[in-house]
Amino acid sequence: MFTTYKNPAKAYASTNIESNAIAANPHKLIAMLYEGALIAMLQAEHHMKLNNVMEKSAAITKASDIILMGLDASLNIEEGGEIGQNLHALYAYMCQELIMCNLHNDVNKLKAVYALMLDLKNTWDAIAPKVDNKSAMPNLPYNGTGTASSYSPVSV
Repeated sequence: MFTTYKNPAKAYASTNIESNAIAANPHKLIAMLYEGALIAMLQAEHHMKLNNVMEKSAAITKASDIILMGLDASLNIEEGGEIGQNLHALYAYMCQELIMCNLHNDVNKLKAVYALMLDLKNTWDAIAPKVDNKSAMPNLPYNGTGTASSYSPVSV
């Protein structure tokens, strides 16, 4: 249940993410999954540049897990119709590209998947439901900014 951290920053980040997930509405939870996948891809690129194979693989696996076990698993393809089917196919494609990226150390594939994910996140953020500020809990961004604009694309 409890994880022991040697790094206080990791402990803070983990606690903050868990707190945000507990207080989040379903729309915010999906936004957090998009953010997590984007961050994992940025970490993968960083480790690629440093030739840290194990860390790169772990980051790519984390991004794939978020896509498959979080985003794809949350789809209701029957009720979502064509949009649900298209998202399901896109998530499968993204994971396939991440596997190839990991296998061949291909930063261009990583950049392509990152760009797709960033477009999805920005679109998701644009359709966020409007909430009455009097009854809403405050947004507590776990990354310190909480906006999509704070994510820089994978470096060129």
